[in-house]
Amino acid sequence: MVISDVESWSREFSAFLGEFAGRFPRVESRRQAASYLRGLLSELERKNGWTLAEMAGERGPERLQRLLNFYAWDTDGVRDDVRRMVVDCIADPRDGVLILDDTGFLKKGVRSAGVARQYSGTAGRIENCQIGVFCAYAGPKGRALIDRELYLPKAWIDDRERCRLAGIGDEVGFATKPDLGIAMLARAVEARVPFGWVTADEAYGQVGRLRLWLEQRHIAHVLCVPRTQMVISMGLTQERAHHLAGQLQPGDWHRLSCGDGARGRREYHWAAISIRPLREPGVGHWLLARRSIAKPEEIAYYICFANENTSLAELVGVAGSRWAVEECFQAAKNETGLDHYQVRGYQAWYRHVTLSMTAAAFLLRLQRGQQKGDLADTDRYHSTL
Repeated sequence: MVISDVESWSREFSAFLGEFAGRFPRVESRRQAASYLRGLLSELERKNGWTLAEMAGERGPERLQRLLNFYAWDTDGVRDDVRRMVVDCIADPRDGVLILDDTGFLKKGVRSAGVARQYSGTAGRIENCQIGVFCAYAGPKGRALIDRELYLPKAWIDDRERCRLAGIGDEVGFATKPDLGIAMLARAVEARVPFGWVTADEAYGQVGRLRLWLEQRHIAHVLCVPRTQMVISMGLTQERAHHLAGQLQPGDWHRLSCGDGARGRREYHWAAISIRPLREPGVGHWLLARRSIAKPEEIAYYICFANENTSLAELVGVAGSRWAVEECFQAAKNETGLDHYQVRGYQAWYRHVTLSMTAAAFLLRLQRGQQKGDLADTDRYHSTL
């Protein structure tokens, strides 16, 4: 790599840091944040306190640990800056989608904030872990995480002494994962993030108060629900989703792609059934069904709300966009150390995760710059740090 490339990356990184430098009131915290981000952006296999400190030329992780645990800086302010930077890169008011999902962080012991034996989609089973709930933004131009919350099981909230030892204030109450999702959606709406849709898996979609919250704000959505979900048919009867879909005729199904996957186009048979005849003028409600081509007995269901003229292809596209959040998790864990932390405290979890999201936002900016022809090959960036 020629020196001009190194210099251009350095300038780009310095300019990026300047956009949220004001969130760090002291020089030392700003310097440590820059070192931490450089480490997260590096090619280190594991990006924990010791390896990041070694890369920064420190004798131990103490200074970087102070950044996560003790220094005064505006963690939520950096989160807001990340959201703004992502929106600046990939915003699409019509096709932009906000996606809610959670991911597990496997942990040993019982002292890390929120750790418990609970189901982790990452492991596919019940494990001792922490669960982070996230909001991602996805659109035709790219995808990135823009918000995060740490789920605290009720057993934790009921034990206030245990909470205090983990740095969880008495003001923090119990919130379900969908409630944390609503809080993140509310922040996005308040910040006027331009988006057209919301989607999530059935852990969120089956929660009526989430769907009601979206409808009350006229936010279009495609939310996965279980096969036993009760819906109101056009005949004003309550039926389970799989019973209603069982009335579909062969000609009601349409073979459509919901986007490209690792193995090519993700094609399924799809059908949309109108539901809830007592509705506001101009809006539509549908039960969307997705049937596997190879295994027709495998059917997934979605409850949809949007403009009454919305096409089946549009609903299918939004349903397919949900996989973008999994790509965000994989990229953040592989490239910016999302799950590499070795902290126990409540505040420290938020700070590490926020900085990992910040590093991912920088990579997104470089990628967009490359696509526009403004920057050199982003794959060569790591070797300059």
